[in-house]
Amino acid sequence: MGSNGTKPYRLAARESRPHPTVVDVKGVRIGGPGVIVIAGPCSVESEAQLFETARAVKAAGAHLLRGGAFKPRTSPYDFQGLGRTGLELLAEAGRLTGMPVVTEVLSEKDVDLVARYADILQVGCRNMDNYALLEAVAEAGKPILLKRGMAAKIREWLLAAEYILARGNDRVILCERGIRTFDDEHYRNLLDINAIIVARAESHLPVIADPSHGTGRSGLVIPAALAAVAAGADGLMVEVHPNPPQALSDGFQSLTPAEFKTLMRKLAAVGGALGRPLEPGLRAGGAAWAPP
Repeated sequence: MGSNGTKPYRLAARESRPHPTVVDVKGVRIGGPGVIVIAGPCSVESEAQLFETARAVKAAGAHLLRGGAFKPRTSPYDFQGLGRTGLELLAEAGRLTGMPVVTEVLSEKDVDLVARYADILQVGCRNMDNYALLEAVAEAGKPILLKRGMAAKIREWLLAAEYILARGNDRVILCERGIRTFDDEHYRNLLDINAIIVARAESHLPVIADPSHGTGRSGLVIPAALAAVAAGADGLMVEVHPNPPQALSDGFQSLTPAEFKTLMRKLAAVGGALGRPLEPGLRAGGAAWAPP
């Protein structure tokens, strides 16, 4: 609390708004009564790989398309993404499928470029406390997906959102993507279900979960995704690849299209039981549709 009893994230705090914020992205409502799903490959590798994945996740009922054009990698020798070419492919895949596009911005100098192609600008966990970048993406005027840092407290996560809100952009989506723990034998990160519950209680902003990064193992993604929705997540962000063993990045945590279809079927059952059904998808023209 501040010295006057107010929370330091005064704009992000639930007390600042009587109703939850709903971020509308080309007709997809994030934070509304239904659950939304963002899906696609970790990295855009080629036109064939991206378009095959985009068509598959759209057919299964995904609402938005994700894909990395610029990739922050621990090793400088790993695949770093296709850059502008990747952005162009993402925009074209989004146009063909009717899905809005989500992709990460790594640097202030790239904000204008990425904003020309993407519908949501993602700030990754490594940049959660890059305050100059937070201010730059805020001023781009696009919705922002803000991932929690791998060792960030919830207070720090909400204060990062505050930087964007303070610049006049209230279209912020919080994303719990797992925290680093001592156990790296059975999973890469620990999806913090507590954080989903607390963030939704503390803030009016929508909260989604990334069970792909949150677990780092494809076999854990579906159970973790269902747990996140049961805990109150407004949506999910899931990595899907047509051939995970051949993926240029994070194939070990990517679902196949068939596995993603299974996830969507289970999500429909869990969400329906909880009174939070999957949002309808969008046709290429923007009209709502339900997957077969």
